[in-house]
Amino acid sequence: MDRKWVTLAVVNVAVFMLLLDITVVNTALPSIREDLDASFTDLQWVVDAYALTLAAFVLSAGSLADRLGRRRVFAWGLAIFTLASGAAALAPDPTALNLARAVQGIGGAVMFAVSLALIAQEFKGKELGMAMGLYGATIGSAVAIGPLVGGALTDWIGWESVFALNVPIGIAAIALTYLRIAESRDPAARGVDWPGVATFSMSLFLLVLALLRGNEEGWGSTMIVGLFAGAAALFAAFVVVETRQQQPMLPLRLFRIPAFTGVQLAAFAISGSMFALFLYLTLYMQNFLGLSPLETGLRYLPLTIVSFFVAPLAGVLLAKLPARGMLSAGLLMAGFGLILMAGVEQGDEWTGLLGGFIVAGAGIGLINPVIAHVAVSVVPPEQSGMASGINDTFRQVGIVVGIAAYGALFLGRSESEIAEQAPGVDAHGLAEAVSSGSLPATTPEPVADAAREGFLAGFNEITLIGAGLAIAGAIASLALVRSRDMLDAPEIVDGEPIPAPAAA
Repeated sequence: MDRKWVTLAVVNVAVFMLLLDITVVNTALPSIREDLDASFTDLQWVVDAYALTLAAFVLSAGSLADRLGRRRVFAWGLAIFTLASGAAALAPDPTALNLARAVQGIGGAVMFAVSLALIAQEFKGKELGMAMGLYGATIGSAVAIGPLVGGALTDWIGWESVFALNVPIGIAAIALTYLRIAESRDPAARGVDWPGVATFSMSLFLLVLALLRGNEEGWGSTMIVGLFAGAAALFAAFVVVETRQQQPMLPLRLFRIPAFTGVQLAAFAISGSMFALFLYLTLYMQNFLGLSPLETGLRYLPLTIVSFFVAPLAGVLLAKLPARGMLSAGLLMAGFGLILMAGVEQGDEWTGLLGGFIVAGAGIGLINPVIAHVAVSVVPPEQSGMASGINDTFRQVGIVVGIAAYGALFLGRSESEIAEQAPGVDAHGLAEAVSSGSLPATTPEPVADAAREGFLAGFNEITLIGAGLAIAGAIASLALVRSRDMLDAPEIVDGEPIPAPAAA
């Protein structure tokens, strides 16, 4: 097989693995909770630890690869991801699992950041378009089948297999990387913006930690206030660092381009609404409705199949319809789908989610190709890798912050409902137990009923909040994403956008 096709195959397998690990783990979470005696917060960290480090390192990893060699750094990413996957499969407790997930995210960030450059060095012209189409199909497939694969593996083998499967595949991919992929570097590569990486990642970590611990510690406690203050101070430091860096990892001046800002907000909105809520939808189906992991994965199929088939249609429509309208329509559909999912009550079956799944799935399928197109169309071709990385960062930040914020709101609303319906009980403990699927069988029925009502109150509230975020993203997209920003992308000089001259 030609080297270029081996390169494409290896890159696609690596990207499939890293993206699958974002969605595949959701259906395994209740089984992880049962085997490792994990708390509700532990389950949030299983997803957030991975997405957080992926968001923190994806921008800097590309710069490192340009300097040290793309093949070498890609292989390092594969090795880190593979070793961390093995550690996750062998984790004896939630802390070890979440540490392994964080390291997995670092490896995933490296692979994701270098993947497009490896493809571009082998394919040119029309073949490059075909290769990118296969790359996009791989991404869509990973997102589409993740819940089903996770459910099947968890049911048939155990949750450990969700991670262990990466090990033999990763070893084979590393071998092929060194044997068949060519090395390349950028002679003019910029250095890694380590101050930017440090301030951004620590700010995000403190924010997430504050959101996850707020209900337990008290929102006015010294610890939580200190965490929020630290996150704000570090983010301010990040902004200062980026404005003073000659080659920043996140050129803030790009946000002067309205369409650039709009597409980042759209990416954050869809991730912070639909994708962050997948965790809570899974907990509802497994912990509340009592479905198995495989049954849960099958229930996601209407959403993923609709999304998978709408995405290619959206690619065709891009040539005929304005991107701003498609972005706005996709986000509105996601928001409306979430509204349809809200309002579940005791006694409802999973089919109460079906209409929302179909509408939201169509919205996801419509918006994803448009976001990818707009993200790289508002900057010159030589800046497309950086623009894609920034967009990926906003996606992951949306998931990280969304999961943590929804968890805080979910538990807070659940506790209030339980305390109202069953005064005098440990509302916090009951909310934690019912949300993590560990409500004792000996719980008196009136108290158990109050706990279930608390779960539904929290679930319905965060679903509506997610809908609001998606609708807000639709409004922002409609206001900011302008065709002229994409048709005549401004020239970027030292990170400064130079607007194209107006037409005569």
